[in-house]
Amino acid sequence: MRAIVTGGAGFIGSHVVDRLLADGADVVAVDNFDPFYDRFVKESNLREALRSPRCRLAVLDIRGAAGVDALVGEFRPDVIIHLAARAGVRPSIEDPGLYADVNVTGTVRWLEAASRCEPRPRFVYASSSSVYGDRQDAPFRETDPVDLPISPYAATKKACELLAFTFHHLHGLPVTGLRFFTAYGPRNRPDLAIARFTRMIDRGEPVPMYGDGTSRRDYTFVADIVDGIMRAVERCDGLHLYNLGNSQPVELRQLINEIAAALGKPAIIRRLPEQPGDVRLTCADIGRASAELGYSPRTSLREGLSRYVTWYRAAVHSTTSGR
Repeated sequence: MRAIVTGGAGFIGSHVVDRLLADGADVVAVDNFDPFYDRFVKESNLREALRSPRCRLAVLDIRGAAGVDALVGEFRPDVIIHLAARAGVRPSIEDPGLYADVNVTGTVRWLEAASRCEPRPRFVYASSSSVYGDRQDAPFRETDPVDLPISPYAATKKACELLAFTFHHLHGLPVTGLRFFTAYGPRNRPDLAIARFTRMIDRGEPVPMYGDGTSRRDYTFVADIVDGIMRAVERCDGLHLYNLGNSQPVELRQLINEIAAALGKPAIIRRLPEQPGDVRLTCADIGRASAELGYSPRTSLREGLSRYVTWYRAAVHSTTSGR
């Protein structure tokens, strides 16, 4: 199999690249090393993968039509796994235009290139649990209405789902959308809650807890997410949309306590007001993914955090030893 992974140097993308290589695929990892966070982190994510003769890196802006068309035309992938996006709910409120440009225009470029390729590659793309908006009627099902996003980021992800449907309808492109529910684990983006809280507790710094700590998230270990992605790749035909979550929402205050326990250090809490754009609950109904993909997340929060902390300590040691 020949696979292109956009966002291939990122958190989830680099794990997907590793899995594809382990399964014998030829892979092109696409990334533009956006300065949203340190390029060194992303380069480290791909370091081992790029030792393989079956993997190469294409430094490319996903909005660049000429570069996207040239890569797809030259490599002729069997599958495009489109994970690249401008990430983050709160930053999207500050710069909604940039988020619309990167996430929507970038997705259109890849859908266009895939539609012009013969034979048509399978197209698997990342959506987000944020499309469900601020709701309390859990669990969230793929058939639920998603017309009330409360952040520009969420709105762009909903727009990408609509575009995927349009390209399937017009061009017969096989497309599968995956709504990720709060992925975490080794290589976690440094701006995400678990990564930030781990650093703060480890350093003895106060941990910001927005609201009263009762907001809940469906934290999903990255290996389970990657398993769901690969199952979707294998079965990508027609038009599909799946939740990839853990179906075990955890309160924010419990998450902080679990991280502290994994580190063996106390957490100092700093209480702050709720943030605009934040939802109070995410909870995936994974019945469809289970029935159609055989998706079955296996990693508990406690086990996942233990594995993350082990990775974190190794990464800290590597960084302090010099790049």
